[in-house]
Amino acid sequence: MTSTAATTEQKGQRLFLFLCGLFLTNALIAEIIGTKIFSVEGFLGMPPAQIALGGQLLDFNMSAGVLNWPIVFITSDLINEYFGRRGVRRISFLTAGFIVYMFGVIYATTHLPPAQFWLDLNSTDAAGNPLNINEAFSVIFRQGLGIMVGSIVAFLLGQLLDISVFSWLRRRTGSKHIWLRATGSTMFSQLVDSFVVIGIAFYVFGNWSINQVFAVGSVNYIYKGAIAILTTPLLYVAHYFIDNYLGKEKAESMAEEAAVSSYSGR
Repeated sequence: MTSTAATTEQKGQRLFLFLCGLFLTNALIAEIIGTKIFSVEGFLGMPPAQIALGGQLLDFNMSAGVLNWPIVFITSDLINEYFGRRGVRRISFLTAGFIVYMFGVIYATTHLPPAQFWLDLNSTDAAGNPLNINEAFSVIFRQGLGIMVGSIVAFLLGQLLDISVFSWLRRRTGSKHIWLRATGSTMFSQLVDSFVVIGIAFYVFGNWSINQVFAVGSVNYIYKGAIAILTTPLLYVAHYFIDNYLGKEKAESMAEEAAVSSYSGR
């Protein structure tokens, strides 16, 4: 192998490690911060949406994890584009394993006895109100079993669907229409994800009705679908930088090899 070829190969390996690290990091962060629910309308300075759906008036109240998931989707599509479905499938299963591990470690830490000086230092909040910092820590990080199971199942199912739809669209569009296979695969996978995570967490393990699951899942999907469309330009920006980093010829060669391996099911 020549020095130039070796350098090009190393660039491909470094790119794969970077994308996998970005994918894994953002997926874990999204799971950690996902316990906070925020108001999209409040963030945008708008009044509550009050959408009538399923016999309820619903607002756009989202898990803070949605801030990181677009990066996970984009990174997943980039790995699929340049390294094939086998590469993105591997990092998806690895990430799911780390999410389980993370939940286990966090749950264990909520049962550790707090140090008295830590409780004393954090006995009041910013407004001077009494605060039990240990109880607050436990409430924030000790997610229910239903949410944990729903989150992991929805993540894996959504990723596998995204990989399959992306590869299916890649076969039919070739190297053209990056936006179609990226946005199309994300829109389809998130249609399933939006209802699976809520259905498992609040219908199977909770006491929600089917109407509630449908209503909240629909609002979640509207938001995720809008974000998927709005972030599509970022995919083209990422392709631009990757093509410049690898070199146009090498980037096209890797994408073609990834497509061929996906077609053959490898």
